[in-house]
Formats: sequence, C-alpha cells, structure tokens
Amino acid sequence: MKRVLFLSIALCVAVAAAFAQKKAVSTAQSIVKGDKADFTEARSLIQGALEDPETKEDPKTWYVAGYIEDQQFSAERMKEMIGQKSNQPIMYEALLKELSFFEKAHALDQLPDAKGKIKPKFEKDIKGILSANHVYYINSGAYYFEEKEYSKAYESFEQFLKISDLPMFEGEKPAERDSNYMTVRFYAAVAATQLNEPETAIAALKRATQAPDFRGTDVYQYLYNEYDQLNDTVNKENILKEAMVKFPDEPYFLLNLINIYIFSQRNEEAVDYLNQAIQKDPSNSMLYNALGSVYEDGLRDSENAEKNFAKAIEINPEYTDAISNLGRVFYNQAINKQGDANMITDNKMYQAALADAKSFFEKARPYFERAREIKSDEITYLIALRGIYYNLNMGKELAEIEELLK
Repeated sequence: MKRVLFLSIALCVAVAAAFAQKKAVSTAQSIVKGDKADFTEARSLIQGALEDPETKEDPKTWYVAGYIEDQQFSAERMKEMIGQKSNQPIMYEALLKELSFFEKAHALDQLPDAKGKIKPKFEKDIKGILSANHVYYINSGAYYFEEKEYSKAYESFEQFLKISDLPMFEGEKPAERDSNYMTVRFYAAVAATQLNEPETAIAALKRATQAPDFRGTDVYQYLYNEYDQLNDTVNKENILKEAMVKFPDEPYFLLNLINIYIFSQRNEEAVDYLNQAIQKDPSNSMLYNALGSVYEDGLRDSENAEKNFAKAIEINPEYTDAISNLGRVFYNQAINKQGDANMITDNKMYQAALADAKSFFEKARPYFERAREIKSDEITYLIALRGIYYNLNMGKELAEIEELLK
C-alpha cells in the first residue's frame, strides 16, 4: 500500500513539473507582447523548458524561443520605423538567434503524431516570420561589417543564404536567386576573408564563383590572395588559369600568372604568356620590361633582353626601371669582357679586348645617367655610375659620385 502511495505521489510530481514547464512556455510567449515586454524573464523561462525532458521535444517550446527573439528584433525595428533610435546590437543579436530555434521547431513540427499523421501547427507562422525578416539579414551583415565584427557579418549573410535554401521556401520569393542573393553570397565570401580562416574563405569564395557575372573578377582575386597566403602555388596557378578563361580581358590574372612563372624560373612559359599579354596590350611598357628581365636573368639572352628593354623605353621614355635595366645589360657585358681581357697575356690582344670592354661601359653610361636624372636619390644608379666612371677614367664625375655615396 505504501509503495502504491509513493508511486502515485511521484507521478503527481512529474505531471506537475511537466505542467509547470508548459505553463512557463506559454508565460514566456505572453510576456514579450506589448509595450511592457520582459525579454529577460521570457528568455529565462524558455531556457528551462528547452532543457526539461518533458518540453524540449515539443515544437512549441522551440517556436516560442524563436518568437521571443523575433519580438525583441521587431520591437527595435519598430523604433526605427517611427523615427526613434534603436539599439542595433540588441536588434541584430536577436535576429541572429531566432533562426536556429525556428529550424528546430519546424523539424519537430513535421514529425508524425501517435496516429502516424503529420499535422504541423507552427509552419505557417515560422514561414511568415522568416520571410518577413529575410531582407534584414542583409542589414545585419552590413551593420556588423561596418563595426568590423566580421564573424557576425559572415553569420548574418550565411543565415540569409540558409533561409533561401530551406525546403519550406521552395518556389517562393525567399528562394529566388535574385540580385540580393548574389550580393549576399559575394559579401559572405568577403566577410569570410577577414576571419583568418582560409578554408572558410576559400569555400565561400568558390561558392561565389558559381555566379561569375556578379563581381566575378573580384571573387577570383580574393581566391588568389587566399591561396597566396597559404603559399599554395599549385592552386594559385590553377585559379589564375581558370579566371583567365572566364575573364580574358582582365590583365590581373595573366600578370600574376606570369609572376609565378618568373619567380619559379619557368622562363619559357613566362615568355609565352608575356607575349600573349603584349598582343592584348602592345603599348604596355611594363610588359616589355618584364619580358626583357626574363630574357636577361632567366634565359641569359642579352640580345633579346636589350631589344625588349629598348622597346619599353620607346613606349615610355621616363620609365627608369627599363632605362636602368638596359644600362645593366651593357654594364654586365662590360664586366664580363673586362674579366676576359684580364686573362689575356698578349699585350696587343689585351688592349683590344680592354677597349671592347670599355665600349660597353660607354654604352651603359647614358642609360644610368638618364635614370639618375629622373630619380636622383636611387642608390643603385649611383653605384653603377661609380663603376662606369672608374673604368672610363672619368675622374671628375667619379669624385662627385664618391662624395654622394659617403
């Protein structure tokens, strides 16, 4: 008899506890309505129900949790609508919280009842709230981006995209791949690049490449930069080649691919792509200068180096890099010829070889002098001129340079 009584008491306690939690859910829902809403108390009440075994599997519990956040968001948004100042941190924090609650509520709401039938009670309300708030996730992302809270900006944009992809919205406006969707997908990727999480950024950027017509060149440049930070040369090269196919008129990708080939000493490939670039932009002096450098440093072809540096100077007579590079071609040949001359024991032949070396110092001189005229404070030009003046026995000019180099 005592055992029966004990079980009866325990059962009553359990029923009372379950009733208390359900009442807490209803109370939490009711106290966030109107001008005297108490969001702190409502959140406290609903948190207990979310954790209680008797109510945590009830879709209403999760719906009310989302409803509380939506009411907080709506209260602040209403202030803006009537010209009052809203509390944006509170407003957007509530907006970011509501989606996960509504997702859980919707999932539980789709489960069959004891008779095996699915009778959703909250789907209509959930769809109405998420649809109405959808565009505000863009505002949330913009707000957090401006505040440099890039993690929350990324989360805001991602939630916008997630709502668009929810099966409940299939065929409806929130699922449209319109300009808003493309814009958000792009800025989600941009926000991801600020997280110091390359894998996250690369995934978001790759997703954005699915719409190459929207800021496509920017997306690929961001992708290139992410791989560059990872020192991933293989993917850097692949992404540049992919971008070149999609955006053949954008020089950024071709020029960076050329740089990869130059720095990796893949000189023949560098020459091929530089010639492609020159065909597209024949008046670009920088391309001829780069081609000259590949011939000079990579292929040890002084003749073609000289020709391309000269072409760069022809296009841009003030281009000091090309001017000094052409001077260096002659200067290095002079040094080599001088070294060869010093190995000759026959005096007559030595004098002839030395004169030949000096003729190349003389060829180099006007280019370094011109470069110095344009950029007088460039130390490398002064050092080259010191060697030239010394070897040409130009004492006055040498003394001037020596003074400047002190």
